[in-house]
Amino acid sequence: MTVPDQTIEEAETGIKTHVQDLLNVKELIELESWRETQKALRRSSSYLKQDIYTLIQAKPGNQRPLLRKLYSELFNNVTRLDYAARSKDAILVRKCYENIVVALDDILPKL
Repeated sequence: MTVPDQTIEEAETGIKTHVQDLLNVKELIELESWRETQKALRRSSSYLKQDIYTLIQAKPGNQRPLLRKLYSELFNNVTRLDYAARSKDAILVRKCYENIVVALDDILPKL
């Protein structure tokens, strides 16, 4: 892994906005606006990915393995949602979105 290009303060400042942006894709999902869902998902998740990575790297080494596992679960579901939206699979999109919400609830308090 590389050294993050942002400070811990920048990550802490941005993370709430980026989490909210990610959660806001629900509105697009409900409209079944798949292309817009994908665009919003990619935009918000890339910033959130950087924020979370920066915060994980700032943690003591013994805390990082669990955080990396939770990070992986979160962003694997983001990728699955992206593919499901591309396939216009509404059921899978909603399931992936629910998994993202659960993953965020798991990781955010630990950061």
